[in-house]
Amino acid sequence: MPIKPWPEKNHDTSHFDTPMTGIVSYGTYIPKLRLKARDIAQFWNRDASEIENHLGIFEKSVAGIDEDSVTMGVEAAYQALLRAQIKPGAIEAIIVGSESHPYTVKPTSTIVGEILGVGPKYQALDTEFACKAATAALELIAGLTISKRIAYGLVIGSDTAQAKPGDALEYTAASAAAAYILDSKDAIANIYAFTSYSSNTPDFWRRDGQKYPSHGGRFTGEPAYFHHVTAASGQLLKQLRAKPTDFDYVVFHMPNSKFPKQAAHILGFSDKQLASGFIVDQMGNPYSASSLVGLAKVLDIARPNQKIFVCSYGSGAGSDAFVIKTTSRITAYQKRSKNKVQEQINNKTYCDYAHYLKIAKGRNYHL
Repeated sequence: MPIKPWPEKNHDTSHFDTPMTGIVSYGTYIPKLRLKARDIAQFWNRDASEIENHLGIFEKSVAGIDEDSVTMGVEAAYQALLRAQIKPGAIEAIIVGSESHPYTVKPTSTIVGEILGVGPKYQALDTEFACKAATAALELIAGLTISKRIAYGLVIGSDTAQAKPGDALEYTAASAAAAYILDSKDAIANIYAFTSYSSNTPDFWRRDGQKYPSHGGRFTGEPAYFHHVTAASGQLLKQLRAKPTDFDYVVFHMPNSKFPKQAAHILGFSDKQLASGFIVDQMGNPYSASSLVGLAKVLDIARPNQKIFVCSYGSGAGSDAFVIKTTSRITAYQKRSKNKVQEQINNKTYCDYAHYLKIAKGRNYHL
């Protein structure tokens, strides 16, 4: 879905002068364990080079036997609280977006809140929408802070992504978490606008009781991923009368290395704008955490007053797009922040495929 250029007479950047709400702090957690795509391919007698070239992914992060969406979400949230020196009791809402909540009936958000020491006077909610569950949560928390119903709101995207052994998804399905604290004051970056685009497109699904998710193969590209990402992005750019060249960085959901690059080129963003938040080639696709970990990687290095465009994607299907601009507080925040995204990516220990299967079986992944 190519986006037509906007007439120069309509171009206006005044929309960057009125923020809706702000990002006060953020944190990420990427497990140390890594599994190489080559090891998966060799186990299934596939051509490893072909897999690496096709998907553009060389290894993925793997949650340990004692890690799940709760533990990873808690680690990311702790980091966000510590960086901003915010007491847990100040959090008035927690929304956890995930495709791998530990319980079918029992919220993840209240477990996270209890471990962090939040509450009991807070709103708790879990969201599900494939890989955009957390960006949907980001919009909900933004609405609460914009309306001043709450001060601090916590958004978490956390997934231990699952795939049927031998399926194409197994090469990319990864584990990680990202947490963001929103408030309208003392922001290191402001959210200026967001929009959503949704449709009933069954490109990826798992019915109740099924062991593994199913997907539509090539159908997951167009009309699923590309249609929704370009539609949501184009919708927001047109709404703001903005152009891709207005932005210093762009982050898309990263199911593999090829899709976000193609989406960027369709929309008119450059490889340079995409590079700083690109994580999938180094750690795979952590589903609900994908675009938010990519955004965190950008915020780790961004300078004051730089503009960031973010667009998620969730199968089923939909996309959320955001326009964000850093503030003068980002520099001091970066200096006191430890264990940044790239450091976590680099801090790794490899496991073999047999160990990976043992971990998955221990987590009741029906192997």
